[in-house]
Order: sequence, then C-alpha cells, then structure tokens
Amino acid sequence: MTAEYRIVIAGCGSMANVWVDYLIKREDCNIAALVDIKKEFAQAMADRHHLTCGVYTDLEQAIGETGANLVMDITIPASHFQVATTALRHGCNVFGEKPMAATMAEARELVQLADRTGKSLSVMQNRRYDANIRALRELIQVGTIGRVGFVGADFFLGPHFGGFRDAMESPLILDMAIHTFDQARLITGADPVSVYCQEFNPPGSWYAGNASAICIYEMSDGTVFCYRGSWCAEGAPTSWEASWRVTGESGTAIWDGAGTPYAEIVAGGDQTGKFLRDHTRVHADVNWSGQSGHAGGLDEMFAALQEGRPAETDCRDNIKSMAMVLGALDSAKSGQKIDLRGYWS
Repeated sequence: MTAEYRIVIAGCGSMANVWVDYLIKREDCNIAALVDIKKEFAQAMADRHHLTCGVYTDLEQAIGETGANLVMDITIPASHFQVATTALRHGCNVFGEKPMAATMAEARELVQLADRTGKSLSVMQNRRYDANIRALRELIQVGTIGRVGFVGADFFLGPHFGGFRDAMESPLILDMAIHTFDQARLITGADPVSVYCQEFNPPGSWYAGNASAICIYEMSDGTVFCYRGSWCAEGAPTSWEASWRVTGESGTAIWDGAGTPYAEIVAGGDQTGKFLRDHTRVHADVNWSGQSGHAGGLDEMFAALQEGRPAETDCRDNIKSMAMVLGALDSAKSGQKIDLRGYWS
C-alpha cells in the first residue's frame, strides 16, 4: 500500500516527538524527510524513531527531492510564516503548531496564500480536543442555561520553565493565552468583536515581562468573555484547561477544567416571592469519543483533508483566535479598548 501522505516535518525539537509518534501509527502516512536548521537535530530525531528518511536543513530542497504533499510545521513561532509560505507555494498542505504566525499581517497573508494555492493550512489547538470541554459546549448549545451572557475563565499557575519564557515581554498572553481564548470561541461559537486588556507583572514574579493579565472581550453574539490569568501564581493552581463559569438566562454552567461539567438551573414550581431561588443540578453528558490533545487535533486535520473540507482549526478560522492575542497586547500597550473586527475580517 502506497502512503497517501508524503510528509516533511519541519522542526525537530522536543514537541516534534509527539507528532512523529502519532504519524508512524497511520498507514496512510510516510515521513519522507526531517528538516531542522541543525542537521544533527534532524538526524537524532530519525535515529530516535528508527526512521530511514532523508534529513535536511532546507525545506524547499526536502519538498522537491521527496515529492512531499504535506508539511508539518513544528518550528518556533517566528519561523511559521516562512515555513508555511514555502510549503504552500510548493503545492503542500500544512499542519502547524500554534500560533499560525507572529503578526496579524503575516496571518492575513497566509490566509490569502492558502486561497490562491487551493491548499490548506490548519493550526494545532490541542486543548479543543477534550471530552469534558466538548460536553460543556453541548450543555450550553442545547439551551440548558438559556441564552448566554457571560463567560469567565480563570487560569492561575506557577510554572518555573526557565529559558526563553522567563525573558519574554508578555509570556502569558503570547505563549499560553491563545489556548484559553480559542477554548472560549469553541464554547460560545462566537467571534471576537473587541477587547480591553491590562497586563502586569505582580510581586514575586520570576518573569522579566508581564506574567499576569485581565482581558474583557465582547463577542459577536453579545456575550462578554472575561479572562483572568497568571503564570506566576503560587498555590491553589487551576487546571491547565482553566476554570470556567458560564452564566445564562436561567442558570450557570461550571467546569473546573478537569472533571465533568455541570449546570445549576432554576428549579421548577412556583418560586414567587423568593429572594434566592432554588436550583437543580444538571450534569453534562460526556460522550465525545475522539482522541485527546494533539492526537485529536491531527485526527480532525486528516479527516478534513480526506473529506475535502476546512478543518475545525483551518487558518481562516484560527486567525480569529490569534486576533484575540495580538489585540489584547495592543490594548494593553495603548490603554484603550480595541476593535478586533479589522484584525481578522
């Protein structure tokens, strides 16, 4: 059987191992080349996974010599634009790590290039692929709590990474918050309209840049989404998936980022004159059968190619999550509320 996908992997750092582990299990995939600016990194990846493919330092050469039709971009964010444009111009579809680009101008250009070439660029947003967040979305979409007015996400952790994150200007917003912002879009099904953000670096922070932020977003369905986060919060950590509260006309949905979501809704019967009404708890139905994390994201990307449709995290959609990140930074720098529609439309 000839593999349907001849794949070039660009970037052979530690995260690439997750992608390779997934790909070697698929019969329709052949890893044709590994590319890294340091050839010894590519060779080490080949040796680690017992791959006999070519190793390169030049992506264009790797695509040309292998006849690849799919590129996996697992490079650093600053390289995503160059890798994706090279791949698209040489007739390859692209699956890439987040963010899709380093600037909104680059992101818009990538969307236009994908349109011109007729190829796809899909972005890894692994935290969408979780049975509990899918259950939360379903709980809300079926009208359990009525029309939604507010979504809140708290993200408080104290990871001591060391390395480049400690020196970043805005480590929380730039490196992590896109996950939570994208989750908010998944949960609500709405697009970002505006943002006001204040980022800061609190006492005790070991980061050079701003490791905490509060962001208030207006969404296209009228919902207000409030993000409160810190990457230097010692004690009482939230889940990496954040802690969520969604309030609607007739109740509230809760998800702690780890367990099963639930809602508390106004109980039936006559409650006339009650100062605080009685409520009934409704547990979410956790029935999503997909794989979690990166495997779920890659399953969706491959399914989209096979079915000839945009992936859930196609660049044309994912640019809206990226707009939430870069718009928040623009708001924090200007001290002003930012209209986001011009960022992605």
